[in-house]
Amino acid sequence: MLSLSDYKGAIDLEFKPRERISLSEEEKSAICDEMLGVLLEERNEIAAFSYPYKVKRDLIWGYLNQRPPNPVSPRFLEIQDRLFWAETLERDPVSAEAFEYKGGIALWQGDITRLSCDAIVNAANSALLGCFIPHHKCIDNAIHSRAGVQVRLDCSRIMGLQGEPEPAGCAKITLGYNLPSKYIIHTVGPMVGLSPSEENGRVLRNCYLSCLNVAREMELKSIAFCCISTGIFGYPNDEAAEIAVGAVKNWLMETGYGIKVVFNVFLDKDLAIYRDILKGIA
Repeated sequence: MLSLSDYKGAIDLEFKPRERISLSEEEKSAICDEMLGVLLEERNEIAAFSYPYKVKRDLIWGYLNQRPPNPVSPRFLEIQDRLFWAETLERDPVSAEAFEYKGGIALWQGDITRLSCDAIVNAANSALLGCFIPHHKCIDNAIHSRAGVQVRLDCSRIMGLQGEPEPAGCAKITLGYNLPSKYIIHTVGPMVGLSPSEENGRVLRNCYLSCLNVAREMELKSIAFCCISTGIFGYPNDEAAEIAVGAVKNWLMETGYGIKVVFNVFLDKDLAIYRDILKGIA
């Protein structure tokens, strides 16, 4: 398993602030035409752009989901980044600095790809390349799709160096590219059968600890966790939340490292679970 020092020279980890931009629908549509031309040529398909802008944008989303981590031209990255960054700004990023923290911990319900902080955590699979199912609603797909093709390319370089699937409970970091967050920390949670085992719990706890350790190594000051291993990975929501909060609280106390931690939830039931667990934090 690669440590950060083993792969940080293979990918770009230098965060560069971006300027605000705004694009008209006509400008966005023209970018989509150019991107589709490239993507369709890669697929040996004929380009036809008589579709409305939103249809073309959905086609790009699906094609990029399916696209293997092959190199892209600087021009493709230039126009992709221009479009995706404009979309990010249109979606009104939410600053983690505005939250109320108790014991260094805050709770926020919403789309993690709108969150502006030093790092968000992605619940990845062991291939670490994102979701290849077009328009799939998993968080892995959402994060890769909003960030851009660079994330899959970076993860492919990391996995090429590692030479084996990513072990559950570990973590890798990439830039956030077109997300409002500076970085993405990718971690693979345990897959649960009928009920979680003691080993499942240990691995899930290690996901949180590994992410925090990477954040500290990168000297980050804020991190947002999604609900790792719930959903299709099968971990019961309430048990996963107990492990998550316990792991984070213990790590903060033991290390004394000054990082703000956001537990990001999407479902109402997770919001209620975390609210209940976090009641006792001073």
